[in-house]
Amino acid sequence: MPRPWRWVAVAVALVVVAAAAFAGWRWWAQRDTTDLQRAMSLAPADAERFSFTDWAAVRAELGSDVDADSPNDDVRAMLDDAFDADLATTSALVESAEPLQSRYGFSPASLEWELFSQGADGAVVVMRVPDGGTEAVADRLRELGYDEPEDHTDVWTGGDDLVAGVGVTPELAHVALDEDDDLVLSSDKADYLRGLVERDADRGVADGVEDAVDRAGDLLAAAVYTGDNACSALAMGQADPADAAEGERLVDEAGGVHPLTGFVMGFRPGGDVRVAMALEDDDRARQDADARATLAAGPAPGQGGDFADRFDLGRVAADGNVVTMDLEPVEGSYVLSDLSTGPVLFATC
Repeated sequence: MPRPWRWVAVAVALVVVAAAAFAGWRWWAQRDTTDLQRAMSLAPADAERFSFTDWAAVRAELGSDVDADSPNDDVRAMLDDAFDADLATTSALVESAEPLQSRYGFSPASLEWELFSQGADGAVVVMRVPDGGTEAVADRLRELGYDEPEDHTDVWTGGDDLVAGVGVTPELAHVALDEDDDLVLSSDKADYLRGLVERDADRGVADGVEDAVDRAGDLLAAAVYTGDNACSALAMGQADPADAAEGERLVDEAGGVHPLTGFVMGFRPGGDVRVAMALEDDDRARQDADARATLAAGPAPGQGGDFADRFDLGRVAADGNVVTMDLEPVEGSYVLSDLSTGPVLFATC
């Protein structure tokens, strides 16, 4: 009869094998998934506007070797380079980078990526720290004076006065830690953050947004909108009456366009900008591809001048229900920061 200690050894071995198998399955399942896709899968389901920054990729693009131990001057120099490359305007953390680096133990110098999601009910920043990094963050939160929750999966409460004293964005007033996935989540509203943590099923984005994100590919920094938000935030309705009328005329001459169900604009590694616009179905996407290419190659009412002053238009294609455009920024232009807030004629609805 086997001795009891042998049964224990067998049980431990099985646990180790199961854990390794699960880790391998997760790697296999995510091997073709971009960081933007992973981040968007964690976004609140009610969010309408998203700003993504892949800090690890940005640092690599810039050739920067800053990390969690770097002095603030080096962090600021990296961020200045990121601004010059138009790779930092999508971040919610840039203005807080130095106190984050020195007081919180993470910042754009060490984060893997950051996603800032905004909706009618609240906003949240989801940050991916290096493997095993949440324990060190918990230590810093204690030192800073956040109220520690009884359950480690609940919310650490700081408040407006605490973050104002430290000098960081109000979005860090309340923090939650996900040890399993190495995530730090924060919001200026404790109840909103708690609801997101407790109702894990209320994550993920609408189909149109997911379609656009899937076709966008690897992006260093990106602005993402739901269809309804894109059709308001990027629409020519934001332009003055004369520009709006000019935009309407140009759209009619191009053959008209259909409403978007999702929109992504972001920088690809190497410097090009990818735009992905999801529509209701494949037919609408095919019909819109030529019209939106025409609009992207012409005048830019609401922005001033022509789009050719900002970028050279590359390949435009309909892939399923998504129209993709590749833009090569003209030297000295800031395509992502200029065109991710509208009005943008080629993104009109």
